[in-house]
Amino acid sequence: MMDDVMNYPHLVFALSLVVLWLTATTGAYLRRRRRHLEEAEHEDLGVILAAALTLLGLIVGFSFSMAVSRYDQRKNYEEEEANAIGTEYVRASLLPAADATRVRALLRSYLDQRVLFYTTRDAHRLRQINASTAQLQADLWFAVQAPAAAQPTPLIALAVSGMNDVLNSQGYTQAAWWNRIPVAAWGLMGAMAICCNLLVGYNARQTGAKPLRFFVLPMIVAVSFLLIADLDSPRGGLIRVRPQNLVTLSLSLPAQ
Repeated sequence: MMDDVMNYPHLVFALSLVVLWLTATTGAYLRRRRRHLEEAEHEDLGVILAAALTLLGLIVGFSFSMAVSRYDQRKNYEEEEANAIGTEYVRASLLPAADATRVRALLRSYLDQRVLFYTTRDAHRLRQINASTAQLQADLWFAVQAPAAAQPTPLIALAVSGMNDVLNSQGYTQAAWWNRIPVAAWGLMGAMAICCNLLVGYNARQTGAKPLRFFVLPMIVAVSFLLIADLDSPRGGLIRVRPQNLVTLSLSLPAQ
């Protein structure tokens, strides 16, 4: 359930904004019920609030760093995929003519599927792409395995090695797309944000007038959560890895 929510950054923003604002107003309500708060106690709560906000900032910053590193990893693997496919397309000339033609045709189809993998958002369409990709991988491996078994020469072994890189790069990409910020980290951030907003409301000197001032911190934290969730969501966010290298490679390949 939590993983599904993280795939929709705007939903994360809306939920966190509402929950944190309600938490801050709840703190203000509890403060009004107590009415009198001694100055020393108010100062102590201020120290606790400052420490809690500092810790929240560190946790948010650490989570943002995790999201950025995972986004960069997905970008790097997209580049490596394009390099591996382009290199194998060239190495296919080391195979016998008939096998080279077949491998290059399969690589073109495989490249189209990899571009679709990066651009699609539909879950059903994605399952079809993954199935087609798996079938093409099997066909590609068989296409180089047969000539390698018939003529085990160093040149053909080089083409087999390049095909191995193509298949491995897809596995690395898939692993990077599955590598998300742990749910436990989101839970810690949410719990810390709730505690901070509760303290902000409870420690306020004036809780009756201008309730919108309790909206500021929830908005700031919610925007931070939105950015983290957007970077961490490979398909659901606005900030996504574009298959620029794969598209460029596809346009550069000669037509059959």
